[in-house]
Amino acid sequence: MSSLREYLTSLGFERIGLKKLKTGHYKFSVIINDIPGKFILDTGASTSCIGIMEAHPFQLVTEKSDVKAAGAGAVDMETHSTQSSILSIGSIVLHNWPFVLFDLVHVNHALTQVAEEKVDGIIGADILKKLHAVIDYGRNCVYFKK
Repeated sequence: MSSLREYLTSLGFERIGLKKLKTGHYKFSVIINDIPGKFILDTGASTSCIGIMEAHPFQLVTEKSDVKAAGAGAVDMETHSTQSSILSIGSIVLHNWPFVLFDLVHVNHALTQVAEEKVDGIIGADILKKLHAVIDYGRNCVYFKK
């Protein structure tokens, strides 16, 4: 019998390591427009997002959006959007991926309260679904279909 890793690799999935945080979240590295960043994997977030303060460092062209964001104790947050990003996770590259941008101060405040480093954004269900994600909580990793 083969392991989950061997099985998924044989199907063309790529394994990405996750770091479990003290908050119970999982963090991993992604690259936006050739700039590395730290993102939380969040199966409950419908849309992937980037902190509005990270627009310039990630070289994002944004525009104001009429959509209001909510989550993690915050509601009716102003948002911006971008579609000019190139997202890389391991060897997987998604061109012109749409991200929502809003203030992640509430998320990063919760992380700093337990002595964790801030994150640049959240990878949500939109990307997890697109890349057919399989999360292995026992081994602290996620597999994405190439």
